[in-house]
This record gives sequence, structure tokens and C-alpha cells, in this order.
Amino acid sequence: MAELTKKLVVVGQGYVGLPVAMRAVEVGFNVVGIDLDESRIRRLSDGDSYVEDISYETLDSALKSDRYLPTSDYKDCNSFDYAIITVPTPLKESLPDLSFIESAALSLSSKLSRGATVVLESTTYPGTTEELLAPILERGSGLKVGEDFYLGYSPERIDPGNQTWDFVRTPKVISGVGEESLASVKGLYDSLVERTVPVSSPKEAELTKLLENTFRHVNIALVNELSVFAHQLGVNVWESIEAAGTKPFGFMKFTPGPGVGGHCLPIDPSYLSWQVRRKLGKTFRFVELANDVNDHMPDYVAERLLQLLNSKQKPMFGARIGLVGLAYKKNSGDMRESPARRIISLLLEYGAEVVGFDEHVDPEQWPAEVQRCDFEPANIDGLDAIVVLTNHDSTDLRVLEDSSVPILDTQNCVKGTHVELL
Repeated sequence: MAELTKKLVVVGQGYVGLPVAMRAVEVGFNVVGIDLDESRIRRLSDGDSYVEDISYETLDSALKSDRYLPTSDYKDCNSFDYAIITVPTPLKESLPDLSFIESAALSLSSKLSRGATVVLESTTYPGTTEELLAPILERGSGLKVGEDFYLGYSPERIDPGNQTWDFVRTPKVISGVGEESLASVKGLYDSLVERTVPVSSPKEAELTKLLENTFRHVNIALVNELSVFAHQLGVNVWESIEAAGTKPFGFMKFTPGPGVGGHCLPIDPSYLSWQVRRKLGKTFRFVELANDVNDHMPDYVAERLLQLLNSKQKPMFGARIGLVGLAYKKNSGDMRESPARRIISLLLEYGAEVVGFDEHVDPEQWPAEVQRCDFEPANIDGLDAIVVLTNHDSTDLRVLEDSSVPILDTQNCVKGTHVELL
């Protein structure tokens, strides 16, 4: 239990970092939550959670415990025992951008002391922990990894909105640079989650995350392209997918949609293909093809909507279009890389007026060019067409079934003769 009184720094207080910080407070750590976004720090300090998986009650309890300090100042990280880095790793002009990791490592390095442990959770290519992170920490601290301090990698598996497999229940893959680092990383996460899964080195752990999301990315691309061709062939792809899903072996059900979003699917596989190209001079063809298919699904949705309006003898220009669900996944307010953003951009280019319905999306993330409305008949009846992008459980789609407005349903969740499926 002595471990649980130690100081843990969590760098990044977003969809990954905040749940980690709250769990650490719950089990007894003194937690410093670092985020350079001052508006986030103000909201956290005021007990205002912007992450749906963390309730106001949970955040309030953490603040009142005096063991959670949200801050943007690395001075508060002095003498930390553990640090977990959960910063974004976006693509910049189609190339991996590791500047947030580098900045966090540089800031932590001057606070690093003997016996401390640093763990990277941010998704990245195999080799980042040992080839990029370790040298920055060593230079800034004058300490040696594996001898003076410990270092590891543990891929995040946060699934926003998933009430069954949350941070605590989801098995946690862990790794360390050497056996002593692995033991320290394991001790940390054994106190936070129900089950840890050690692998032999950070490279295997880094590849694990990329494999998980590349698997999903490729299979979603398969059914997305299949949905396009099935529509052109006059086949109900949704019915075929449901039928195939009854096979008890050799098939895993994936469904089409308007595109892929979040940090993982639009970005993570590209880290893997970039590393393969950089290190081996080869093309990861499955990833490149999946990127091409999934990246163009928003364009296909806009094209199908245009066809739907034409069939009703209505122009896109001046049309009032409603989008149901702007978040990238159901039961979440996460707008990161959401295909809705590209669809909105296309509709505006065509001269349409866009109305959005999504009670989950935080006002600070809401697209400025989209009118926000409550999901009720009075706001639906005056629309020229509706596109269902995300089917939150809290959205009563029976409202659409009772409407006469033409609907393009990308989720196969609305019934009626006025509904077209993707």
C-alpha cells in the first residue's frame, strides 16, 4: 500500500489522460494532471468535466480529496515517482508529428529523479520509446535509463462511451526497457487496472496498438467499399452483413459508415505504414488502400445525398440539411477527425445550409458554421433532407420514422419508405 501514496504525473488531460488520472486518485495516488490548454485546466479546476466518461461527481470527488491538481505548470511535477505521457500524436502533412511527445519528455526530464518511472501511452511507431523518448529523458536529467530511472510503453485502449470495457476492466499491455523497468511499470498498472499483459519490449507494445487499429481500419474499409458496390448492384449490403454475422466461426462482423474518426483509425495505421516505408523502403499496401477507401467515404455520403435530393427534384444549393450525430462514434461527444467535419465542408461548398443534432458534443467542439438544434419534430419538419451519421442511444430515432423528410441513413438504424441506406 505504500506505493499508493506516491506522486503520479499524467501529461495530457484528454480522453485518455483524464480517466487515468481519476483512477489513480481513486486508488490513492497524489496526481498532477498536466495540460497546456489553459481552458481545460480552468474547467477541471472548476469541476467541469469535458470528457463524458468522467462524471462531474468523479471529478469533484478527486478535487476535494486534495490529491488531484490540474495544472499547466511543470513546476508542480517536482519529485514525481511516476509519469504517464498521454499527449496527442497527430499527422502533419501526412507525416507523424511527435512534437507533443518531445515537448513532454523535455519538460519532464528536468524533474526526473533516481528511481522514478516514465511510461508513454501515446500511439506511435515501433521504436519511439527507446529511440526518441529515452535519449531526451537521459540528456535532460543526466540519468541512465534502466540504471537510474525506469521507462516503458503501454498503449492506451480507451474507448470513449464504452460502459462495459472501461479503463479498469480492459486488459493493459505493458512493457519496459529492461526487466527492472518492466517490473516497475507492471507495479504501477497492477494498482490501476484488473489485468496487465506484459510483452518483451516497448517495440512489441507499440506494434500491438498499431496492429489492433490497423485490423479495424482494413476491415472497415472492406465493408465500406463493399457498400458502395452493393448499392450500385442493387443489393442490400446490411442484410448480407447480418446474415454473415450468424456464422459462429471464421467471420467477424464489421459495418459500413460515413468514414472513420477519432485519433485511432484515421491516424494510427499511417504511423505503421510510414515506419515501414522509412525503415524498409516498402509500401504497406493494405494500409494505403484502406486509407484511400475510408478517406473518401464522406465524399460518397455527400454524393449520395446529392442524388437523393435530385430524385426529389430539389437542388443542393440552398437546401437545409440536417445531420444527426456529429461525433465520430456513438454515445460519445468526441469530434476528433470525425467524418462529419468533411461532410459539413462539402455541403457548405455546395451551397447548403447545415443543421446539426448531437447532444453529446461539447459546445467548445461544435463546428461554428453549423446551426445547433434540439432533436425534436419542430426542428426536423422544415428540413429538405437528413443524414444520420451517428446513432447515439440517447437519440430517439422514432422521431425520424414519423417524419416525411427524405433520409440517408449511414447506420441502418431508421425504418421507413422515405429512408435510403448507405
